[in-house]
Amino acid sequence: MAETKPTAPAAKSSTSVQPKKSSNAISWIAPVVCILAGYLIWRFGLGAAGNFEQPDAAGGFWPKHKGPKGGLIKMYEGGIIVPLLIATFLTAITFIIERLLTIQKATGTGNIAEFIRKVQYHLANKNVDQAISECDKQKGSVGNVMKAGLRKYKEMISNTELDTEQKVLSIQKEVEEATALELPMLEKNLVFLSTIASVATLLGLLGTVLGMITSFSALGEEGGGAAAAELSRGISEALYNTALGIGTSAFAIIFYNIFTTKIDSITYGIDESGFTLTQSFASLYK
Repeated sequence: MAETKPTAPAAKSSTSVQPKKSSNAISWIAPVVCILAGYLIWRFGLGAAGNFEQPDAAGGFWPKHKGPKGGLIKMYEGGIIVPLLIATFLTAITFIIERLLTIQKATGTGNIAEFIRKVQYHLANKNVDQAISECDKQKGSVGNVMKAGLRKYKEMISNTELDTEQKVLSIQKEVEEATALELPMLEKNLVFLSTIASVATLLGLLGTVLGMITSFSALGEEGGGAAAAELSRGISEALYNTALGIGTSAFAIIFYNIFTTKIDSITYGIDESGFTLTQSFASLYK
């Protein structure tokens, strides 16, 4: 019988990319806090007894105040949907601020295209350490991905076991792993803005429909000119729900589009950095 030789275990690919540990507690804390804040603003801000000519002395969860003294105070009479709409607006602001800070950090310092040109220059002169130094100065997602790729790039230069094609594939894999860790951070929590953009309008319409139902019910029960005046006032109050819902939705859509455009720009820079590394190595270290 032919002697069977034991096969060597497959070499494990080493990587300098480490998973980022980050908590996303804001994703459930912020909506709860904003709902509570929305109710408090509606109940004790808009619904303060001093804002009405005929305040409800009994108070309670939903006081039946009458005769608002200002235009904005009329929003209180829009009903219980109003605090939910205020909560969606506050939630949108919270995640807009959170995404602004995150994407600003991910963008880094300086122009991304200029950063990539500097790295290309240093690689053309075979100065990998200086290229890594440029990544430290950039401090953004593109710089992080490029730095991970450059470390593998430097390692492959001195590697004598692999051929050029395998080295290029190793660099490309390192870049892909670094990219897979950076992109989720950029897109995280954007779902809240896209959801608010849809839900806020529907909540506004729901509040309007409920207000119309109440107004027409009063018209059917009372009748006469006084009821018609009450109907007109009720419709005006109900439309505050629509205005608040549409305004919140438009606000969320605008910033969602701004953020996705920024993310697309960063993603393009990451893709270009990976292409730069693989092409540079393939041409300089054949």
